[in-house]
Amino acid sequence: MADEKNSFELHQSVFNGDVRRVSALIRSYDVGRKDRHGNTPLHLAVMLGHKECIHLLLAHGAPVKVKNANGWSPLAEAISYGDRQTITVLLRKLKQQSREHMEVRRPDLVRALSQMGDFYMELKWDFQSWVPLVSRMLPSDICKIHKKGAAIRLDTTLVDFNDMRWERGDISFLFSGSSKPSHSLTVLDNKLKVYQNIRHEETEAEMEDEVDILMSSDIVAAQMSTKQITFSRAQTGWIFRADKKEMVGKFNADFYYLNGLTIESRKRREHLSEEDLQKNKAIMESFTKGSGTHSFDETVRRASLEPPTNEPVSWETYIEAEAGKPPPLGRMLICKESSKSFKATVAMSEEFPLTVEMLLNVLEVIAPFKHFAKLREFVQMKLPSGFPVKIDIPILPTVSAKITFQEFAFRDDIPDSYFEVPTKYREDPNRFPEL
Repeated sequence: MADEKNSFELHQSVFNGDVRRVSALIRSYDVGRKDRHGNTPLHLAVMLGHKECIHLLLAHGAPVKVKNANGWSPLAEAISYGDRQTITVLLRKLKQQSREHMEVRRPDLVRALSQMGDFYMELKWDFQSWVPLVSRMLPSDICKIHKKGAAIRLDTTLVDFNDMRWERGDISFLFSGSSKPSHSLTVLDNKLKVYQNIRHEETEAEMEDEVDILMSSDIVAAQMSTKQITFSRAQTGWIFRADKKEMVGKFNADFYYLNGLTIESRKRREHLSEEDLQKNKAIMESFTKGSGTHSFDETVRRASLEPPTNEPVSWETYIEAEAGKPPPLGRMLICKESSKSFKATVAMSEEFPLTVEMLLNVLEVIAPFKHFAKLREFVQMKLPSGFPVKIDIPILPTVSAKITFQEFAFRDDIPDSYFEVPTKYREDPNRFPEL
């Protein structure tokens, strides 16, 4: 234990708010290193409200998209603590780091797409829920994907959805690997004949709006737990049992059951007042009934909360606590946990012409759509042999999707015009505020 205590010098200096010592150590120390509770120095600085340490760590590249042993990021801890300036600084840095990561990946991604054959592919999405009323309202969609060189076009009738809201339409999403980053992602609304380049920078007002939403909403961590997953062959027949094999589209496939797939969801609300909780309940009810949206009044911004008043905790008490069970450093946690098991099947085909690695590269490009990000997360698991031509995946705690790769063909006749914005379309930079 003594060695462990002494090996986290930067953590200890941040914990004690020793800015001079932090400055001396930071250049020769891994700022993303985790202690026995999974906390990075940035986690500690945020939970203890040490602002100078926060700015120093961020200036030296401390990662914001990193979770501790309990699944919380520095941004989640900042929302709990309630200092508006800290939340804003972390949110801005998170977005910057995400952009930088994409730019580092970009040359490899463009190279991988260019080396792949050109193709046309269809994915059918069927959304379903174990909540009866919700299930009746959920959409389905056939996504059409064209790929040529380092360009991808996705046509869909479903823009995106989260919680119980979605937007239907006639939407095309264009990725151009040869364009400069600020113009490489474009969304077309084919009904309104408008397009929007997916921006890399938010305006000041948009950032402030996002901070308001974060400060007045539950802090949510939901993840698909894949640690316990096993696959077993699906069976057919009552008396003479046999492994299930079926055609999916044009492809022979072997069916497997997924055992042990769960979605673990946690909500924190120690930063919310009784008034916030009542407002949020009313907003959610209006969404479930399908009525409208909610916008925040730009002139009235959320004020910072009073700092939490905890009994002081010493570094020794913190670092010697049982791993993953540190004493509370910030606001006392109010957390609701739930776990939902999903019954799921996956159909694997050895005949599908695309490899899983190729699919991952295509999905990385279209990850701004949240349901495609979930599909990518799932496909990254260690699946049985072949290509997943049909799968069930959980999208939200109450919603799952059945995805079928029902059509695929390599094609050398896809016109370049498919990947260009039609001349009749006008630019509308605010058409898709969530992208």
